[in-house]
Amino acid sequence: MSKVEISYYSDVLCIWAYVAERRLDELAEQFGDQIDIVPRYCSVFPDAWGKIESRGGFEQFNKHLKEVAARFPHITVHDDVWLRGRPRTSASPHQFLKAVKLVEGDSPALPYLDRLSTRAAREIRHAFFAEALDIGDWQVHREIAARIGMDYGAIEQTFRSSEALAALTIDYGMAGDNGVAGSPTFLMNEGRQKLFGNVGYRLLEANVQELLRHPNEDEASWC
Repeated sequence: MSKVEISYYSDVLCIWAYVAERRLDELAEQFGDQIDIVPRYCSVFPDAWGKIESRGGFEQFNKHLKEVAARFPHITVHDDVWLRGRPRTSASPHQFLKAVKLVEGDSPALPYLDRLSTRAAREIRHAFFAEALDIGDWQVHREIAARIGMDYGAIEQTFRSSEALAALTIDYGMAGDNGVAGSPTFLMNEGRQKLFGNVGYRLLEANVQELLRHPNEDEASWC
């Protein structure tokens, strides 16, 4: 049986992607090697400070995030999020995560939950939302690399060679080509099925199950 590929586009500064992280984990736990989760990044906070100032400022945005967090007990949001650590852009942590993926490589092909790149993305989001750290700061990246057991020197090499930047540019380009309007966005069935925003787990599960039952790419799916 062919695997169902799930391309998952997110911006690490987006709280809805932080909320959705648990749902990705649940998909991986439930479907195992029947699915292939491919994380990609989209640019929702290219100029984070400008975006937040246009929406009422940092204190108002901080209040908004804490209101969202109150609805989802599985996430932790620091009282000082966006008041203390203030990344200028999501592009910096995105480039770091693409570097981790490059260093990790494709062999051996580990399950999604066992990948260093999955752990790094989880650590980045936790550092920002739960610890209120500036995840645009390379020192934070260095500490996360040490935490997951990855050589930061190898990561830096992908910065110097522009490999990480090229990989990130590809993600941003694919997001545009696939009509990704925001974070998070789940694409399945070669982009024919697109689920965007705060999508419930049961809806994701139903889409995956339907594609597993009808893997023919030319067959229309009810969802």
